[in-house]
Formats: sequence, structure tokens, C-alpha cells
Amino acid sequence: MSVAATVLSVLLALVSLAAGAPKTLLKGPASAGLQQAGLSAGLIRFIGLAEVAAAVGLVVGVFWAPLGIAAAIGFAAIMVGAVAFHAKAGDYANPETRGGAVAPIVLGLLAAATAITLGLAA
Repeated sequence: MSVAATVLSVLLALVSLAAGAPKTLLKGPASAGLQQAGLSAGLIRFIGLAEVAAAVGLVVGVFWAPLGIAAAIGFAAIMVGAVAFHAKAGDYANPETRGGAVAPIVLGLLAAATAITLGLAA
């Protein structure tokens, strides 16, 4: 496997774990913000578990590329949902919330790049 694929997988896994763990435990500002926006605790936990599962899949994917590719695609899908959520909430139009709303776009692109790189390295 190429060095680039490994670096992207590990980087995305760390970000995914850092984003998913607090949601799984319903701790931190992201979980509180999602609850205030009307998401149920169960849905927030589900999103968090999906992000943690993506992190595990990306780490295992360093050794078995098909799982890493699937995990990267799954994380990209989560980020598409996050972008849609932020768009519906009007976060891209508000200068105060725009910064945080751009993160899912960047992470979605990183996930796509990871999936492509893993596919090319396999």
C-alpha cells in the first residue's frame, strides 16, 4: 500500500474518531448543538457510532484495502448528510456559522481522496 493511502487513512480515522466519540457519548458542543437543532439523542448516537465505525474501518483498511475503501465512502456519505443538514439550517449564509459548516465539505473531500487513493494503491 502506498504511503499516501496510509497517511490519508490514518488522518481521516483520527478525525472520524474525534468527531464520533463525543456524539456517541452525547458529550460536547457538537452533540448539544445537534440536540438544540432538533435531532434526537438516538440519531446523534447513531451518527457518532457510524463515525467511530468508519475510524475502525479505516485503520483496518490499512491492512485490507476493500474495508478501508468502504469506510472512506461511508464517511463521505455521512459528510454529505452533514452538508445537507447545514444547508437546511442556513449555516452557509450566516457568517457566524459558516466556518463550522465548511468542515463537512473539507472532510467529505478528504474521504473521497482517501477512497480513491486506497483504490489506486490496492
